[in-house]
Amino acid sequence: MTGRIVLTVLLLVLASELLMAQKPSDLTRHKQELQSIRDQITSMENQITEQQKREKVSLDLLDTYDRKAGLVHRLINRLRSESQEMQLHIDSSRATVARLEDKYSYLKSQYAQYITSVYKAGPILDLELLFSSRSLNEFFIRNEYLKQFTAQRKRDADAIVERKQLLEEVQARLQVQLGDQQRMIEEKAGEEQRLASLATERRQMVSQIRKDRKLLQRSIERQVKAAKDLENMITQLIEAERIRKEKEEKEREAAAKKGVHFPQPSVTVGDFAARRGKLRWPVSEGLIVAHFGTQRHPTLKTITQNTGIDIAVKAGSPVNAIAEGEVATIWWLPSFGNLVIINHYSGYRTVYAHLADIKVVEGQHVKEGDIIAESGESVDGPRLHFEIWKDREKQNPENWLNRQ
Repeated sequence: MTGRIVLTVLLLVLASELLMAQKPSDLTRHKQELQSIRDQITSMENQITEQQKREKVSLDLLDTYDRKAGLVHRLINRLRSESQEMQLHIDSSRATVARLEDKYSYLKSQYAQYITSVYKAGPILDLELLFSSRSLNEFFIRNEYLKQFTAQRKRDADAIVERKQLLEEVQARLQVQLGDQQRMIEEKAGEEQRLASLATERRQMVSQIRKDRKLLQRSIERQVKAAKDLENMITQLIEAERIRKEKEEKEREAAAKKGVHFPQPSVTVGDFAARRGKLRWPVSEGLIVAHFGTQRHPTLKTITQNTGIDIAVKAGSPVNAIAEGEVATIWWLPSFGNLVIINHYSGYRTVYAHLADIKVVEGQHVKEGDIIAESGESVDGPRLHFEIWKDREKQNPENWLNRQ
């Protein structure tokens, strides 16, 4: 029985080590990631200070505000994720403490009973056991048993000390984890307050920009350039995909000549084209305020081309993938802000821009309806800019989305 107790102690020691805090390498990496984001935020704050010295209101300054807000969003999400992960470790440590306390109490009570019996009977009982032997062989057997029994009790006593030490270590680690979690909660609250402050300052700046015709004109010029930059990004993605396929084909041919089996490429076709006119909308509600194609500015009366549609929607609204695909790239462009491009295979891609908070990473597979981001704001107000491409050809999204 006591042998099984010692075995249980050893197994629990191993289990408790597995259930404790993250590996040092994981903790170090996470701390480095958080520090990298904080450093970038500090850099943006310094940039804002320098820009404000030159000009209180400008589109470049607005860009810096937006990029800083994006970084704060990332920091808040990272802190939220770290806090949730830390809670799992805290729960695990608490469960380990509870198990250790139960086993520690059990071992102490068992050992106390043994000590009491030894105190009351002690060596006399042992001598009676030995001298009541019916033969010399039985005497030696009983003597060996008493030796082993005493050694086992010594191991039980050592197990109690070891369990107590382990219990104290886990309790100490738990207190450290609770302190770390509290600091994360406080930091997240501070960052959320900073984000709210940024939003207020941004609204004031946008209000002044809308009243300045020169800034409005420059804003339109930047939109035209950003649209061209986005088109170049699509072209680069197409070219990168072509190069990758050519490389795989050459490797396959070279392997075939050597008689080496080369795995066939996994071809994902998708049904994007077949669902024309039936695709879900990227947001659950909202009004199209800028249609695909020719646009006339209400104030400046200038004519521009919209490469997608703009949907007026409350800032912070969930933005969904309209179909299954893979996140091709996450980027930032003036006038478009944070954007995500999803590859839906067979040459189809969708673009989601003016995003405040991105929930996905590059290379991530997404299903139809998955939340990929939260909507943000442009100079013209809270909205989502949305585009559909077939290879290098811009598509009118309204021809592809289902009728609302």
